[in-house]
Amino acid sequence: MFAGNGDTVALIGLSLGLTYLVFKFVHNALTSPMRYLAGPRNPSFLYGNVFDEKNISSDTVETWVGAYGSTFKVHGLLSVNRIWTKDLDAIHHVLKNDHIYHKPGPARHTLSRLLGNGILVTEGAEHKLQKRVMNAAFGASQIRQLTDIFYAKSILLRDVWASEIVESATTGEVEAFDGLNKATLDIIGLAGFGYNFNALNTEGKMNELYEAFATIFQEGTPTPWEILQAMIPALRVFPAFPGKAFHKAKETMARIGNELLSEAKALQKGTGEKGDTTAKDLLSLLVRSNMNDELPMEQRMSDADVLAQVPTFIVAGHETTSTSTTWALYALSLHKDVQVKLREELLDVATIQPSMDELNALPYLDAFVHEVLRLYSPVPVTARKATKDDIIPLREPYTDLKGRVHNQIPIKKGQALSISIYAVNRDKTLWGPDANVFRPERWEKIPEAVKAIPGVWGNLLTFSAGNHACIGFRFSLIEMKVLLFTLIRAFEVDLAIPAENVKIKSTGVIIRPMVEVDGKELAKLPLVIKAVNSA
Repeated sequence: MFAGNGDTVALIGLSLGLTYLVFKFVHNALTSPMRYLAGPRNPSFLYGNVFDEKNISSDTVETWVGAYGSTFKVHGLLSVNRIWTKDLDAIHHVLKNDHIYHKPGPARHTLSRLLGNGILVTEGAEHKLQKRVMNAAFGASQIRQLTDIFYAKSILLRDVWASEIVESATTGEVEAFDGLNKATLDIIGLAGFGYNFNALNTEGKMNELYEAFATIFQEGTPTPWEILQAMIPALRVFPAFPGKAFHKAKETMARIGNELLSEAKALQKGTGEKGDTTAKDLLSLLVRSNMNDELPMEQRMSDADVLAQVPTFIVAGHETTSTSTTWALYALSLHKDVQVKLREELLDVATIQPSMDELNALPYLDAFVHEVLRLYSPVPVTARKATKDDIIPLREPYTDLKGRVHNQIPIKKGQALSISIYAVNRDKTLWGPDANVFRPERWEKIPEAVKAIPGVWGNLLTFSAGNHACIGFRFSLIEMKVLLFTLIRAFEVDLAIPAENVKIKSTGVIIRPMVEVDGKELAKLPLVIKAVNSA
């Protein structure tokens, strides 16, 4: 009965939703154990401290830590209070106890609407099942087989950039963020599910899956009504009202995804066009693992859940790596001594396509990548929400607004938390007074204190920790190293604009380099490149 009157439904739902949120805000303010926890003032009922957190360039985080310590209170959308922490004991407790602390429901709802029920969305037993099956596709031996794809697209990007160099001047200008975005999209398409996006093609023609994916994220931006539905589960009984373009894009993604899944199954059975089971993309490896005769039926993923990993691969394995590699080129353009030292090591390699093991054996490249991912972690914060009452231990006690010292935090069911990856990776009490300085040499002998960081890789929190740690971290690291190996051997890089014009800002969930163009801030990194052999 609501189908023909969307405005009325939305208005009723909006009124009910706002009433509920006002009641919840007042109730929490009066009863929450967090009401005496210090923190920055709330500048806006609607947006809380959200915009302050996004503006990484303003040193907001460091200012907050200096004023309130390692654990304090901030305000999210609609002034919902969140515990913000960089305390290592608290982080270890939260990430270890994933049966208590789940990713927030609103974020999971929004992601599931866009991507389906993939590993980024699921929790509990369902998440463990998906991860158990998917682990077989993300092991070191499997990633080792994908390096040819990484090199093919890295070399294509190198050649595209080389074409921008003016022969008479021996230099050219490229948009690094855009180029790396296209290269990593092509890589995840082929390595992830055997699909070529052709994003790097010189004609600029995008195929229908790329267009559908772009539409999903453009048209899928939540409306105020959909944000309320995400925050208040009871409102989800009312319909959302996405446009026709969104529906068409979802249908396209489902159709192509089913085709890819069917082909992966046929290859596993030996009945596909190739007549074998040699496909090495992640989707084929996942299907192979899921169809293993030794795996009980109750421990297998459904076709719908396997299919949901296709857009999940694109989201998780695309822009995070392109952004990290962009920051790597930014760091090299600022630190010419590092650039020279890194290039010398890379040029000393005899082959133009070293194996994964050979890349990992290059000490300065490894130290450089560690330092990039420390100082410019692409995801600055990971959020959780308590599913029941709990007590979180603290390594660093906090003093509340009444002057009382606390060694632990009482948590009520429903309490939201923010774990600051950015702050941990730049913490001066862990890394020393030069924590904000880009210095790869620190990895020759890291401080003893950082060994307490509960990360899945490299004494960093960049890829998170616990059962929800990034399953594709090996994929991302080798892809990044291949891109850097190929590009830095070929080009000297320098910023095409003043360094102060590049801002470090969080847009959504990722920290991107932002440049002002015609009054608007856009994710860009313009570089001047010079061919190494003409230097």
